Amino acid sequence: MKKTAAQLVAEANEEIVTLTPADALQMQQDGEAVLVDIRDIRELAKSGRVPDAVHAPRGMLEFWVDPESPYHREVFAQQGKTYIFFCAAAWRSALATRDLQNMGLAPVAHIEGGFSKWVEDKLPVDLPDTDSKSRNAS
Repeated sequence: MKKTAAQLVAEANEEIVTLTPADALQMQQDGEAVLVDIRDIRELAKSGRVPDAVHAPRGMLEFWVDPESPYHREVFAQQGKTYIFFCAAAWRSALATRDLQNMGLAPVAHIEGGFSKWVEDKLPVDLPDTDSKSRNAS
């Protein structure tokens, strides 16, 4: 292997903007940013979601952002917004942010420490509905 995943993440972090979870939340609340959760849907179901964050699975992200793609999503066509990406630990989001920056999406950033740091900092989270799981099991 010529480069490890950790090396790729380190290189990406040298090229992109990293925000604290609190700064990202403030930008969202001020209407300046769109938070984009790139975790797998199973991760969201297990650990919860950031309120009002857009979910865009990592595997589809570039296609959803590209206005020429048949998979394009209008949420990524907003003008005057910073797109702030996050995953569980800020590894996938570092790579995604760099790739989208290279595609020309701007401004972009990602959240330091990802969803794990968001939770650690006690910022708002919509927890999974465990009651419905219990009801479905009966």
